[in-house]
Amino acid sequence: MFLLKKIISPFFYPLTLCLILMICGLFLLCFTKRQKSGRILVSVGVIFMAALSYGPISDCLLRPLERTFPPLLAEKLHGPVPFEQKVKWIVVLGGGHASDPGLPVTGQISFESLARLTEAVRLYRSLPGTKLILSGGAVFDPVSNARIYFKTARIMDVPARDLVLSEQARDTAEEARFIQEMVGRDPMILVTSAFHMPRAMALFKKQGMNPIPAPAAHLIHEKPHLAPGDFFPSAWNLHKAQTAVHEYIGIAWSKLRGRI
Repeated sequence: MFLLKKIISPFFYPLTLCLILMICGLFLLCFTKRQKSGRILVSVGVIFMAALSYGPISDCLLRPLERTFPPLLAEKLHGPVPFEQKVKWIVVLGGGHASDPGLPVTGQISFESLARLTEAVRLYRSLPGTKLILSGGAVFDPVSNARIYFKTARIMDVPARDLVLSEQARDTAEEARFIQEMVGRDPMILVTSAFHMPRAMALFKKQGMNPIPAPAAHLIHEKPHLAPGDFFPSAWNLHKAQTAVHEYIGIAWSKLRGRI
């Protein structure tokens, strides 16, 4: 079921859907007499891809996910009840890597994973006595994401005694299950990408935990002024749209499976 999910979900991504529409339209135009249908399919594919390549539209899809939980800023960490009095664990969920032995570990970790780990280390340094749980299995790579996290955290001068690895999980649902077995009902901070946080929180709460959200790796940044590039389509905006669609598919799949 896990592999089937990974194979089927990319067919629903914006770029894939647009290409399917345009290829089908070109086939009708070139090899059949259904010229009108062909023109409609090509036009819909082009318009759909162009629309999702603009920031306002892709941001509209992504913003409800990223703004569900606010960042965990300093004033919350050291408020009336300091977090160090109630938090033992900081959990950072896997965000991808590529274990290329020809690169240093900083070149193997993905940008998303690095952003998550950096946020986790920031919180760790603000909360003495906490430990980092580094999560993520070896899904399509011989080295686990947790192991890459470990090597990168050591470069950031985090002591090995404060690093705990969880290397079995293949997806977020399994991460929640394995981490629940490790920490039980101990207070914990959950670090993952902002767009991923709503699904992650729901999955962890389903396991009986009550994590404190600490979203990282935000893709939407509120800018005070427009720049010239904001008026043009970009691959980055298409990436944001695809990220949002991927997450909505993940939420729907989790609900369908009764996991949230």
